[in-house]
Amino acid sequence: MVLEKLVLAALPLIPRPIMRRLSARYIAGETLEEAIERLRRLSAAGFAGVLDILGEDVADEAAARTALSEYRGAATAIAEHGLDAYVSVKPTHFGLRISEDLALELYGDLLAHASPLGQAVRVEMEDHTTTDATLRLFAKLHESHDNVGLVLQSRLFRTPADIAALPDGTIDVRMVKGIYLEPESIAHKGVQEIRDAFFECSLQLLANGHVLAIASHDEHLAARLLLAIGAGETPGERFYFEVLLGVQEPLWHRWKAAGHVVRVYVPYGPHWRSYSQRRLRKNPEILRHLIRDTFRRSTSRAPADARGSR
Repeated sequence: MVLEKLVLAALPLIPRPIMRRLSARYIAGETLEEAIERLRRLSAAGFAGVLDILGEDVADEAAARTALSEYRGAATAIAEHGLDAYVSVKPTHFGLRISEDLALELYGDLLAHASPLGQAVRVEMEDHTTTDATLRLFAKLHESHDNVGLVLQSRLFRTPADIAALPDGTIDVRMVKGIYLEPESIAHKGVQEIRDAFFECSLQLLANGHVLAIASHDEHLAARLLLAIGAGETPGERFYFEVLLGVQEPLWHRWKAAGHVVRVYVPYGPHWRSYSQRRLRKNPEILRHLIRDTFRRSTSRAPADARGSR
């Protein structure tokens, strides 16, 4: 669609107030208070949550430590409001590119803070340049913390081997397709190839005794997984769904109505603009909805003679 391409090209030029309105559907806001309120509304509708403070690739140790303070506050707020939610952190937000030891220290601090609150902490996965360091980090954290989870990407060729090499014990793993456009020498490129890899990696995780968070809005892939999981009589608590705020909400309700746990990924923070632009590029359906909505609003405000001129 030509209009979509033009809008995507113009995203960096869109004024802040307009961009903020466009992103409101899938960004909770800029403050912790706004994020907690969104989690409360989701909880009232029967959905659990995941809280993410937007940010990555911090430039110095001070910024990484500030991120830790913010995440500690988020975990505390979740507990104070009695919400079923956990926090999810990108390794480079905790300074992984600066120092693996720094990231290990900050994750360890957050995990120790979250544990008595009855919460987990998810170590996210970024592009392939950080994969080895992230897996080393996770393995060290897992040695002393039982409330740490991980993310793996089906797009990467290496993922089955990474699953096989996970530390002993039950690990909560969020399986995603992966949003990073990796080199073809290390990653699947075809849509069906990535789907098939997601399916196989998910079953491998379950077969190895781990907990699977199915993080995809691909309804056909989910149905295929549910059929395979059902055939294997996997207990329901061994898997659940994780979805993105504002994306394909009717699908959440169908999964919840079928008796599955659905967690909604709720991002917030002052760095919302870069996330918003990535999300619009990744999800054309959201962009189409926003374009239709914008034209609809524009038409409704036009003078009657202008609306009837054709």
